[in-house]
Amino acid sequence: MSTEPATTEPDEPGDRADGTPDAGTPEAEGTPDDRGTAAAAATDDSAPEDGETAEDAGAEGATEDAAAGAESADGASQLSEAEAELAAQKLERERIERRKAEKKGPITAGAKLSGTAADLLAAVRAVEGGQKPSATVFAEPEPAPRRPAPEPVRHPEPVAAPVAVAPSGETVGAVRAVLAEGGAPETLAPQVAEALGEGAGDRLREDPWQLLRVVGVRPEQADGFARALLGAECGPDDERRGRAVTVWLLEQAAVAGHTALEVPALTAALAQRAVPDPDEAVQSAVAEGEALIFQDALDDAPPVAAATDAVEDEEEPERPVRVLVGLERYALAEESLADGLARIMNSLPKDDTTDWASAAASAPRPAAELIRAVAGDGLVLHTGGEAARAEPAALVAAARALGLRAYAATHSADGRRRFAALLDAVGTGGAAPGDAGAGGSAVVTVGGLLAGAEGPGRDTEGAFALDLLVVLDAPQLDVETAAVLVESLPDGARLVLSGDPGVLWSAGPGRVFADLLAARACPQVSSRTPDPGPLGELVSGIGIGELNQVEAPGKEVVIVPVRDAGEAVHRTVQLVVDSVPRAFGVPAEQVQVITPGHGGAAGTRALNAALKERLNPGPGRFGGFDPGDRVVHSPVPGRATPGRVVKADAEGLHLECAGGAVVVPKDRVETAVRHGWALTAHQAVGHRWPAAVVVLPGDAGAALSRPWVYTAFSRAERHLSVVHGVEQMLPRAVAEVPPKPRTTRLQALLKAQVPPAG
Repeated sequence: MSTEPATTEPDEPGDRADGTPDAGTPEAEGTPDDRGTAAAAATDDSAPEDGETAEDAGAEGATEDAAAGAESADGASQLSEAEAELAAQKLERERIERRKAEKKGPITAGAKLSGTAADLLAAVRAVEGGQKPSATVFAEPEPAPRRPAPEPVRHPEPVAAPVAVAPSGETVGAVRAVLAEGGAPETLAPQVAEALGEGAGDRLREDPWQLLRVVGVRPEQADGFARALLGAECGPDDERRGRAVTVWLLEQAAVAGHTALEVPALTAALAQRAVPDPDEAVQSAVAEGEALIFQDALDDAPPVAAATDAVEDEEEPERPVRVLVGLERYALAEESLADGLARIMNSLPKDDTTDWASAAASAPRPAAELIRAVAGDGLVLHTGGEAARAEPAALVAAARALGLRAYAATHSADGRRRFAALLDAVGTGGAAPGDAGAGGSAVVTVGGLLAGAEGPGRDTEGAFALDLLVVLDAPQLDVETAAVLVESLPDGARLVLSGDPGVLWSAGPGRVFADLLAARACPQVSSRTPDPGPLGELVSGIGIGELNQVEAPGKEVVIVPVRDAGEAVHRTVQLVVDSVPRAFGVPAEQVQVITPGHGGAAGTRALNAALKERLNPGPGRFGGFDPGDRVVHSPVPGRATPGRVVKADAEGLHLECAGGAVVVPKDRVETAVRHGWALTAHQAVGHRWPAAVVVLPGDAGAALSRPWVYTAFSRAERHLSVVHGVEQMLPRAVAEVPPKPRTTRLQALLKAQVPPAG
């Protein structure tokens, strides 16, 4: 590793922990442009960008949904991949909800709780008051034995998914009138109408805190709107306010990656938001069906003996539990995912005649262990870095050689390209049974597979027509995407989840891969294939909490010290425009800048402005963009695709992304497209570039963590420059700052259905 002093010639490259939403934080990664209004109900300016979590924003209480439907360039009548995927997920969620409704009836809105739900709420109050809850409330049934797979319920193939209908002009007009009366920006009318549906104007007038349904609006802004509408009737103890703030906090928790919140954390956050009776607010939200309450046994905690004077008899000690509250969509997704994984693990045919033994015998030694694991189990986890991808590539090649319909799915188009190259290297040019044309490619993206735009298609029951699915970049799976993916697998199919556990977790709620690793419910294969060279040595050390100095004779790793943010921007531009291209032969368009935040003097906005001025100057005639601009397109939350602007016309902004044409409508450009010379680590995850410049200005220390540094540094294939202004905060982050914890239920749900493996 070489270090470039500040005086080196300029043209040489000598080169809160629990995640509970809080009252507000400074702008950092994930913060959008200051584009909202400045009025009392202006949208939140600390929300995370698409493709990122609130960890990046440094504000776990911020939110920005921004799911932009990118249209294809060859016809407005065709659904785009993003729209098709969103529609497919909507159909899947509806199917899950119907299934759950058959198991137990939903809580009727406005009805009082009874039965188990009422007992749970009573127990919540008892726990919060330091009292002992009733033993019968949290009585645990005997662990379910490993059971045969139930008959799956299939959803129809989403070949003609309906397009969301925009609210009528009359509805938008009615909302606009209410907003004006309450002093809120009338520009919010379309968003409010879309969130509340028909009759939105009346609903908003009756309950002004429904304004919190709009992404970016904060409680203090909704309070001001409510005071203007209700006058003396408005107060902090209003039941409507407590209920709305409860739901808002759960939404903020989801943005930060949680699928639920423990009751003490939720009630504490409600108290911070001036809700007089947090318990009553939670009860009201549950009673109205806007949230669910449930409890999970704490298997790792010691049993609590019952306090009684009676002689010890056959009574078993009470099992500690945690009481949680969550939004229905994430609760149902996690339960559906657990059910689907249990089905996959238990549905392998007993009379399988596939000759896996010969495939393992002929495979390279690192891949043979993975092949043997897949032969005996329906679900297998595989961990390793970039070089370890050769092992799932060998698995897919072997399965296809055995005549199986084997496919691999990646998080990004760049990952698809890299994995396809690995398959070519192991000689899997042959097609699987049923392959036809471009759709028969062995490698797809997760989004393309779910949308039906890539991969094998679906059978008559709506399941994927495949025998083996290997999902790369598994840490990027959020609970909803994972649930849809698993529910789409047919009985008897095998699933391999492969990924690097050191990278940042998914942008959406959940930590699916980490939960499955912790549950130990299926075989786990850890690759022993290290990433090569000085870059591989550096990243491997970071993964175990060590920031080592590595020998880099070819200047594969270069440290560029800087004193302040202004110098950081100046040196970054030098590296991208001149130094790296000249010293390493990597053109500027293949050098990626990565920085912790969007805001600040050395965030993505400042860096992109400086890089655009040098690499593609122009007036920004279409929403700040010009032909030739390097951009990142986020068609749906959690996915960022690098691209380039081709042109702009009446249809919208024309992009070239991953070799395909994308047209972003005018009204979606602001939320779905950003300049892409500089990205955040969450935008960069799933991609790799020949050279990367990681910018760490002095004010970025608080945003750094071991997963962030690991992810950013591992994006480089040949050369890494680190513009270093954080001094000792970098090694401290690597050694001492782990991932922020996320509250999820998947591990407990899976343990209840499947005993730990081995």
